[in-house]
Amino acid sequence: MGRRALLRPVAGQGSIPSFVAYYRVSTDKQGRSGLGLDAQREAVARHVASVTGVIVGAFEEVESGKRNDRPQLRLALGACRVKRAVLVIAKLDRLTRNVAFLANLMESGVEFVACDNPHATKFTIHILAAVAEHEREMISARTKAAMAAAKARGTKLGNPRLVAGDGELCRMACSAKVALAIAHAEDVMPFIRDAQAAGAISLGAIAKALKARGVLTPLGSADWSPVQVRRILQRAAAS
Repeated sequence: MGRRALLRPVAGQGSIPSFVAYYRVSTDKQGRSGLGLDAQREAVARHVASVTGVIVGAFEEVESGKRNDRPQLRLALGACRVKRAVLVIAKLDRLTRNVAFLANLMESGVEFVACDNPHATKFTIHILAAVAEHEREMISARTKAAMAAAKARGTKLGNPRLVAGDGELCRMACSAKVALAIAHAEDVMPFIRDAQAAGAISLGAIAKALKARGVLTPLGSADWSPVQVRRILQRAAAS
C-alpha cells in the first residue's frame, strides 16, 4: 500500500534546480522498518546538494515486483509536471527492473535522474525502450501482413461509417486538448487537497496555496486565480 505523499511548499525556485524524489522498497517489511528507504533518502539528498538543488516534493511507495500499478509514482510524475521539476531516484535498477516504471516515465514527458548514474537520463531510457519498441514494430508488421492477405481474399477492411472531410480530425484534436486539461487537473488535485487539509477553504485561499507550493498553471504561470482553481476542481470532478 502506498504511503502518503509528502508535499511541501517550495523554498524558492528561480534558477535553482528543482527535484521530486521517489523512494521505493519491494516489501512491506522493508517499508515498516525503514530498511532501504534511509539509504535512498541519503543518496538523493547527496545528489541534490551536489547540484545545489532543492527537493520540492517526496513520495514513498512499498511496491511488490508483481504489481504494475504505482499510485505514488503517478503522483510524483504529476508533481514534476506542475512544478517543472526533475524526478530523482536513488538507484537506476529501480527503473530497469520494472517495466511499469519505464512505461510510465516514457509517457510522462518528465526528466529523470538516478543518483548512482546521473548521466543515465532520458537517452538511456530511450535505449532501454528500444527493445520493447522493436517488439511492437514486429507485431505491427505481422498485423499489416495479415490485413493485406485478408484484403487480397476480398475481405472489406476499415470503418464504413467514416467519411473523408467529416470533421473527424477536428473532433480528435478537441478531444486531445480536453484530455490534456483533465490530465493537468489530476496532477494539481493532490496539491489542492493538501491545501484544503491545511485550512485553505475558499478558491482564493487555494490559489494562494498553490502559488506558495510552486504549482504552475496550465500555461506555466505561478500565479493562480480563483477562476482557474474552480476550473481545475470542475475538470477533476468530471473525469
